[in-house]
Amino acid sequence: MANRRLDKNRVTLRRGEYQRSDGRYCFRWNTRDGKRHCIYGKTLDELRRKETELTVDQFDGIRTDKQHTTINDMFELWCELKRGLKDNTFQNYKYMYNNFVRNVLGRMKIVSVKKTDVKKFYNTLADEKILKISTIDTIHNILHQVFALAVDDNYIRINPTDNMLKELKQSHNFTVEKKKALTVPEQELFLDFLKNNSKYNHWYPVFAVMLGTGMRVGEITGLRWNDVCFEENVVQIKRTLVYYNKGDNNGCSFAINSTKSPASYRTIPMLESVKEAFLLEKAYQEEVGISCNAQVDGYTNFVFVNRFGNVQHQGTLNKAIRRIIRDCNDAVLLKEEEEATLLPPFSCHSLRHTFATRLCENGVNIKVIQELLGHSDFSTTMDIYTDVTKELKESEINKLKRNLSDEVIITPSTPISTPFLL
Repeated sequence: MANRRLDKNRVTLRRGEYQRSDGRYCFRWNTRDGKRHCIYGKTLDELRRKETELTVDQFDGIRTDKQHTTINDMFELWCELKRGLKDNTFQNYKYMYNNFVRNVLGRMKIVSVKKTDVKKFYNTLADEKILKISTIDTIHNILHQVFALAVDDNYIRINPTDNMLKELKQSHNFTVEKKKALTVPEQELFLDFLKNNSKYNHWYPVFAVMLGTGMRVGEITGLRWNDVCFEENVVQIKRTLVYYNKGDNNGCSFAINSTKSPASYRTIPMLESVKEAFLLEKAYQEEVGISCNAQVDGYTNFVFVNRFGNVQHQGTLNKAIRRIIRDCNDAVLLKEEEEATLLPPFSCHSLRHTFATRLCENGVNIKVIQELLGHSDFSTTMDIYTDVTKELKESEINKLKRNLSDEVIITPSTPISTPFLL
């Protein structure tokens, strides 16, 4: 009969079980690759509970060499395997992870992460880091994919980030603010101010083109004169200009990307106002002696350049809009007119949304709107269309109420509480 191995309490130990000199228990086993692994317990009962879990994991196909794998390890594997992302998006993901996840949640063993850990982490981002929900959304998107890879590779059974962002939004009452379009009077005020103000009229062409085409800011800054066809009166959208840190320790730089999606590669009819804006830009550059000196990934001859001949930066355009809003509203308020129209806070993207809104208001077919905007997802266009038609309906109903109110005539023989209509 084989010799039995006993612990200090004279309890028989199973195969692979040992008691260390410090009193702790250990269970050792080898995986198919020949590597030895260990689990520990302060008591024999604790160790055997872990052995049972290990047996269940082996039966379910869960990896048993997972104990020391951290979230950071799994993220590195995800980075190695991830395909189909544009480089600027991929670099942004790595920036977000390294800044907000790596030294906090990232150090945890992936098998020990529970939903409560994820929830606490998201609450910290929202309450202590004061991050916007859009930023947390990006971080969640990364983590969800990393844990999904861990599930697929049998490190864990369930993804602990499932539904966590939804819970965060509900608990913090986060709502995504709908993009606001300029009203017709606001749009007219904006363009008139640019046209007639000597300080800002050089900005008129780029913003007029954005309002008349609905181009994304990266599309208009990446637009080349080769893409503008005056003979056929069309503008071709073939690329987008991006500015990001490429991870080469040389800081941020410009790059040319393909359009956001295949649907974004499109041709936009050139309105007369847009054609006028392009011709004004060409004349302005000739007058002041500006020419394109920029070359980005082999591309040059960009339409909208700064005074040095370099491509425009999205941040520069948005800063210009903020100054224009300030000075335009100051000029309006100086006139001391009652119920004067003022410009609300808005950004370059608001001009794209304004273009979409004008199309909806003028009854343009929704599929045509989708194609002009380059939306790959029809629901994105439908959301804009639904919002605009809802506002139009409310506006028309209010107009009807005012018209009916104007037609009401009260006679001495008619009680005030029961007006009648002519």
